[in-house]
Amino acid sequence: MCNAVMSEASKYNISVRTRATYLPEQSDEAAGRYVFSYTITITNTGDTTAKLVSRHWIITDAEGQVQEVRGLGVVGEQPVLRPQESFEYTSGAAIATAVGTMRGSYQMSAEDGHTFDAVISEFTLSVPRVLH
Repeated sequence: MCNAVMSEASKYNISVRTRATYLPEQSDEAAGRYVFSYTITITNTGDTTAKLVSRHWIITDAEGQVQEVRGLGVVGEQPVLRPQESFEYTSGAAIATAVGTMRGSYQMSAEDGHTFDAVISEFTLSVPRVLH
């Protein structure tokens, strides 16, 4: 039983790296608008080709206000990743506080028809020098 679980885990595996940057030139702090860019690197660490079908983001500011974003693909694309291939893109988010978080998932479809989620671990959006 254990071997089947392990082989499936290695077959359908996507790693997600995140990096966020504050954009002061697009922000209006007096109006409570803090804009961030984030760069995501998605790598297929599994054994089968998979397509990124859709995304689901949960963006939370320091006051607990939550924005949920769902949509097809990322930046207008639905990348297909062969094993060990990566796809990188940059997008943006705006929140009402100097600090917040983002987390979510990508809905993936493997070439064999199996669908699975690639988890995007929570990362911080922060104006420089706000968090230590």
